[in-house]
Amino acid sequence: MTQRIFTCLVLITAALAGFGLLSQDPAAQNKSKHKPWIRLEPGLEYGAFISPDKSDVGDNLIRILKIDPKQFQFRLLNASASPGGKRLSAKQWVRQNGMVAAINASMYQADKLTSVSLMRTFGHVNNRWYSKDRALLVFDPKKKSLPHAQILDRDCQSVDQLRKLYHTLVQSIRMISCDGKNVWEQQDKKWSTAAIGMNQTGDILFIHVRSPFSTHDLIDNLLNLPIQLKRAMYVEGGSEAQMYVHSGKNELEFVGSYSTGANETDANTLAWPIPNVVGITRLSPSKK
Repeated sequence: MTQRIFTCLVLITAALAGFGLLSQDPAAQNKSKHKPWIRLEPGLEYGAFISPDKSDVGDNLIRILKIDPKQFQFRLLNASASPGGKRLSAKQWVRQNGMVAAINASMYQADKLTSVSLMRTFGHVNNRWYSKDRALLVFDPKKKSLPHAQILDRDCQSVDQLRKLYHTLVQSIRMISCDGKNVWEQQDKKWSTAAIGMNQTGDILFIHVRSPFSTHDLIDNLLNLPIQLKRAMYVEGGSEAQMYVHSGKNELEFVGSYSTGANETDANTLAWPIPNVVGITRLSPSKK
């Protein structure tokens, strides 16, 4: 390898690391098609999948953190619950609260604090409005017999009854119908995306895609991946879409960038402060 080529590779790698795309990313360098997941710790796996259809911007990787709810406690954290309403990046939310990972909880309103739909947890209500959105992430069950965490669909289940059985509720826009179909109409706009999903076996998926897609095209891509996706809800787009993971020696931070009409570049490296996140902490053996 010539010195010039080596120097170029170093510069490219450094730039990508600034985006949080190559920095200690084991799955992005995993070449196995048969074992796409990297085990980070018990109940936690991470994978980076090449998008079946390509965007003309970015690396076209769909990064997914797969979480076993029997091994991890889910938490909803809100800036509106703290004095001063200070917003933080996903990384800061994780570090300041002793968590393992976090992702955007939902889109928010012009006050930069309040979710667009229902959002509540122990001792705090961020938004009490139960909107027409069809997807509802629920955790902190009131009965031990219930799943620790799941995504409910108002067209598939008696959600008005089921939501009363959980302490924490996060409502957002669903991406997949009860029969596994894409429910978003096609549109010209595209953006980086953060989403939360659930697979056929009940694992919760934190999903981050920096390369911009229309939501319709992204859903098609997700349905064509070998991830057994059952349900998914959109939680954020553009530069604010982010995911952070710190498990053992693996520290991964991914931020969005592109948004049609707002920031039509792949240049953003800033993890923006966001008001609401869903995070995870390790469950103690006594609670498993």
